[in-house]
Amino acid sequence: MSDLPQLDPARSALRHHVLTHSLKTGSFTLKSGRASSWFLDAKQTSCRADGIILVADVALSFFPSTVTAIGGLTMGADPVAYGIAAVAATRGLSLRSFSVRKEAKDHGVTGRIAGALQVGDKVVITEDTVTRGTSIFEAVDAVQAFGAEVVLITVMVDRGGTCAEMARQAGISYIPMLTAPDLGYEFGS
Repeated sequence: MSDLPQLDPARSALRHHVLTHSLKTGSFTLKSGRASSWFLDAKQTSCRADGIILVADVALSFFPSTVTAIGGLTMGADPVAYGIAAVAATRGLSLRSFSVRKEAKDHGVTGRIAGALQVGDKVVITEDTVTRGTSIFEAVDAVQAFGAEVVLITVMVDRGGTCAEMARQAGISYIPMLTAPDLGYEFGS
């Protein structure tokens, strides 16, 4: 993998962590049903203290100054959103975090949003790994229906390459922390 693209120091450190802890090679069937020679268990990075600090280093370098909250569809977004919010707090940036439930609750705190999201928040939607973008946009729709504004979408690793166009069509900025080519693979492989 010596032919990997050059990255800035923060992304390079994150890539090293992902390649060391999260990347699995072999024969896999992805959630989409496609076969792949590689799989990312991104939680092996986002659920380690040293990994989430690297994720936050990259993400916080490009967050708009107007951002007030971060979250996404549970389960993939949870450690990323909560970790970035916690690290941001140590750096003087207060972000509320939240999860978007897969289904609405009808008791207790109702609806699909769980956490500290408030109406009018400027939101970053996040995810650990994206292939097609459907989970991302399920979260975008839920957050917009709640009454908050999505100003940025970011993911730890974009393995599919289609989310950027979906975000462009929706008029939302999209900045992945890493992409499949950054890890030495083609999009969609």
